[in-house]
Amino acid sequence: MNEFSQTLTQPAVASASWFDFAKRHRAILASIFVLVFPLVMPFTALAVNILIYGLYAVGFNLLFGYLGLLSFGHAALFGTGAYLCGIAIVHLGWPWYVAIGMGILGGTVMAAAIGSLAIRTRGIYFAMVTMALSQCVFYLFYQAVDWTGGENGLRGINVRVIDILGFKFDFINPLTRYYVVAAFVIMALFVLSRILASPFGAVIEAVRENEARARASGYNVTLTRLITFILSGAFCGLAGALMALHLSIVPIEILHIETSGMVVMMSLLGGMGTFFGPFVGAAVFLLLENLVSLWTVHWQLIVGAVFMICVLFFPAGIWGTILKRINK
Repeated sequence: MNEFSQTLTQPAVASASWFDFAKRHRAILASIFVLVFPLVMPFTALAVNILIYGLYAVGFNLLFGYLGLLSFGHAALFGTGAYLCGIAIVHLGWPWYVAIGMGILGGTVMAAAIGSLAIRTRGIYFAMVTMALSQCVFYLFYQAVDWTGGENGLRGINVRVIDILGFKFDFINPLTRYYVVAAFVIMALFVLSRILASPFGAVIEAVRENEARARASGYNVTLTRLITFILSGAFCGLAGALMALHLSIVPIEILHIETSGMVVMMSLLGGMGTFFGPFVGAAVFLLLENLVSLWTVHWQLIVGAVFMICVLFFPAGIWGTILKRINK
């Protein structure tokens, strides 16, 4: 009987060991997937979009999935990163790598400004405040026509050659463009993994699970919320900067409320509070958009139906549900 019990528990132990290994090396495993991803996609431009929007969802998921704050204003962080990157190239003539730094800085500073006001509220009020402030940012960039192009968007972000330590790469080539973007995404994944594995990462989750207990344990809950919001803005700003380089333009729609709603759907589809879930959600959403739009202009109806099905039958998201079943 004892031998029989040991035989039954062996698969469970092996599954738990694999799960622990994957959790410890999640950034490496995710990076390997990112490197081979374009080989399984129908075309490279879509793979680049999934990477960028996945990174955008990673920034949102840090706030929503790990801290538990629902924001409807992340388009402001994403769009600010894109616009500042574009302005640095078009109007200031700065090199592409400095422009990306400006995008990250822009997303970070905008997150600090919005977060310092929004974290004073809770629940649905937090969501509404972030949405209202995001609309203010939309209006600000819309009116700054000389710098942003207004309703026509910012054009002329032409980066044809990527020069890295004397090595020149053709950024026009789709596969080269993918791997340049992938390099930044992989670096962001390692940074995120380090944040989540740090004591601060544990504090973030403690605040999400029980704010009162975290405060009673001596943690500054308000400061934790603000720092997490700022870190979220840095990831979103990087994603926006990469989007500006990818599209060579920054459309004003990037700041629209629909862009904020899109990242909520991606995070829920993939699985909030999971490391790789945002990329799964971005892939499902964008693949559905591209495939269904070939058949009908009412693709939003189909995507909405799929989203409802996923919420009903996969409450933890697609990737989150897979992880739960593996972990059993």
